Amino acid sequence: MITDKPRVLIVDDEKGLRLGTKRLLENEDYIVETAENGTEGIIKGTEKEFDLAIIDLKMPDIEGLEVLKEIKKHRPHTICFIATAFASYDTAIEATRLGAYSYIPKPFSPEELLFQLEKGYKQRILLLETENLKREREEQLVELSHEKSRLSAIINTINNGVLVINKTGELVYFNNSAVRLFNLHDVEMGDLILEKLPNEVSELFKTLINESGEKSYSIQLEIKPNRELIVEAFFERITGEDGDLRGVVIAIRNISEFKKIELVRNQFVSMVAHELKTPISAVLGYLRIILDETVNITEEKEEEYQARSIIRLEGLLTLVNDLLDISRMELGTKQREIVELDLKEVINNTLVFLEFDLKKKGIDVNKDFDNGDLLINADNDEITRLFTNLLSNAIKYNKENGLLNIIIDKSKNYIKTQIIDSGIGLKPEEKDKLFQQFFRAKNSKTRGISGTGLGLSIVKQIVETYDGKIEVESEFGKGTTFNIYLPINK
Repeated sequence: MITDKPRVLIVDDEKGLRLGTKRLLENEDYIVETAENGTEGIIKGTEKEFDLAIIDLKMPDIEGLEVLKEIKKHRPHTICFIATAFASYDTAIEATRLGAYSYIPKPFSPEELLFQLEKGYKQRILLLETENLKREREEQLVELSHEKSRLSAIINTINNGVLVINKTGELVYFNNSAVRLFNLHDVEMGDLILEKLPNEVSELFKTLINESGEKSYSIQLEIKPNRELIVEAFFERITGEDGDLRGVVIAIRNISEFKKIELVRNQFVSMVAHELKTPISAVLGYLRIILDETVNITEEKEEEYQARSIIRLEGLLTLVNDLLDISRMELGTKQREIVELDLKEVINNTLVFLEFDLKKKGIDVNKDFDNGDLLINADNDEITRLFTNLLSNAIKYNKENGLLNIIIDKSKNYIKTQIIDSGIGLKPEEKDKLFQQFFRAKNSKTRGISGTGLGLSIVKQIVETYDGKIEVESEFGKGTTFNIYLPINK
């Protein structure tokens, strides 16, 4: 538990939730103040220094993100949480950009709330300690011989690049990050630098030099191909006390990771839209035929269309549930009940659940389990889902009257489970993409096999959640073997 008494601000228009949370935290020795709307939250959050702030995303007067922005602007070291039942990928990115520490999904349990606040308060302490260290270092820099040395020492420690170029194109100042980000070599103070810079940078420099007024620009450049290095450069004019132009300062920031995340996000949204569009269009088409009085269909055909619509909607619901599970795992909001599990029991129960599918396809199951204890500490629902996905795939992608071998034994610090089928198998290029979201092997043998393409992605995330690992061996036309390693319960 936290030994000091952290100060907490709760900004929420729901009176019951606001007061109930206040009572809970005061019982845990927090000092709590509340605000019933965004306006009051901004006033309290900016006038006083709070350690933690819980801000509702949706409020009638001012959005929670605006409250967050104002509090962080005036009190940058306050650790802020966004509480909402309507979290989305876009609001998560925006809240993080504005300085939110984390999301607290509604409704939340007391244990989850206290756990998040304790983590946030530890972060607050680290920030304050870092600020104190920074202040001490600043004071120690007084011993540097003159102001130029002091400036160089500070700027060379930052990750962003800095270039200062006078109006004739001579390099006045640069730091190590600028050399690295712009791939400059053998440059010295006083060099005519424009020819060594990317063309876009040189042209923008000339534009600033030739224009009047206090203008600034920014551009994004791909320095290395295939998004390996992308930078954003900010240009600002430098004027003397008399107002005359002296030169331009260029600040360079590495945005490669941000661009990669942006690309992944756009690809993910595109894939989700595609996967949702197909079943929705199919169901809409069936319903239009059924409801169109000008189309004469038999009662038998109408029942067939209704059955097909149900199958499509069930697949759509499975897809949505898989997406929600992935989102909870990535945001760290999925609740787990960690208990001692016997893997032999989990596998046997899963096989009973899949017994109809096994018999329908005539698949023989061979089990080879170690005689000793095969115990792990994990959430029962997650481990059951892990093996349900893998065994279900071993059935769906197996051949008629095929074989399914399941081997469990101990391998050093892990319990190793092997699931071996005699089915379709994978081509090398398919194997490399196997755990990607929405990937499904497409060939003449897989046509007609249903699935969302998210099952193995969820399997991989579950395994990695428990510090385990998963490997796949496969040969097209002969079968596939999954090796799952989960840490032994010691």
